Amino acid sequence: MIATSARRVVPAVAALALGVSLTACGSNDDATTNPTGASNDVASLSGELNGAGSSAQEKAQGAWATGFQGLTGGNVTVNYNPVGSGDGRTQFNQGGVDFAGTDSYFKDDEGELSAANKRCGGEDIIEVPAYVSPIAVFFNVPGVKTLNLDSDTIAKIFDGKIAKWNDKAIADQNKDAKLPDLAITPVHRSDDSGTTKNFTDYLGKASKSWKYEAADAFPVKGGLAAEGTSGVVASVSKGKGTIGYADDSALKGLDLGVASLKVGDSYNAPSADGAAKVVELSKAVAGRPATDMAVDIDRTTTEAGAYPAILVSYLVACQHYEDAAKADLVKGYLTYILGDGQQAAADEAGSAPLTKAVADKALAIVAKIAAK
Repeated sequence: MIATSARRVVPAVAALALGVSLTACGSNDDATTNPTGASNDVASLSGELNGAGSSAQEKAQGAWATGFQGLTGGNVTVNYNPVGSGDGRTQFNQGGVDFAGTDSYFKDDEGELSAANKRCGGEDIIEVPAYVSPIAVFFNVPGVKTLNLDSDTIAKIFDGKIAKWNDKAIADQNKDAKLPDLAITPVHRSDDSGTTKNFTDYLGKASKSWKYEAADAFPVKGGLAAEGTSGVVASVSKGKGTIGYADDSALKGLDLGVASLKVGDSYNAPSADGAAKVVELSKAVAGRPATDMAVDIDRTTTEAGAYPAILVSYLVACQHYEDAAKADLVKGYLTYILGDGQQAAADEAGSAPLTKAVADKALAIVAKIAAK
């Protein structure tokens, strides 16, 4: 069983460094159409597959699970628990799940990457991108639907240093807005979250006011804490004067205000093109093995139209599994996600099909999954 929440992934994805493109396709010729059964006979698979992690992936995972289970005639059950990226990585490292979804790539700051490789029998993990998405800064302020905010102002709001919506720092950037004398209540994730890590990474690199390290756990006390993307959206929606951060897709259909971020001399709303521009300027993480497609995001770009508060969401697995049937299930499911599942997620969750270039590279990595 998979719980789902509203998720619309950006309709365009950007180019990675070293010639690896994530740019959304403009035609069916560019989109990957690699069949699910490219590396094994999916129709013959049976059993249970368990994953956990990114709540931002929740709706896409629902579409992928439904499509994959249908191809197996209902003989495979896919369970995905959207506990957040941090808990998903922990569960993967402990062997509690077969694969993980994460919005921040594995690092070895506290031995996390080493633990993942150890879990995978001492081999490098597989880490391939699923999609790119803008992180929206959104709010619930009576009579206000759009605001221009620079990174320093956003940082001070979430650090509790700007406490009223009519503060001069906000008013100076929004001359025509009718800002109330209303207290600001920041809402952040209570769980370890890749969205939080990407958001705090943006604040730390783009502003001069944020003094905290990028982390899965939100570093500032105060405000409201809510679990998962859906929890943050619900808390902002139900509040008054509230402000939060979440995957932009989670706001679809909701009557909430969304901020445009200052980039260079302009203010840019969350957009697919803006996310694409940023990743296009970003570089692959240095020193990663051939099975790892992690990328370092450029948060400081002043490129026209860019939107630097983004996340790249990954799928994580082992190269080899003890059980041959499990290896076939993981390989089959990830192959489906990177192939036919891209369109399934686009139809259900609004995600963008990966281009053939990035899909082929990821599929080549996933194709090597096998039994020990």
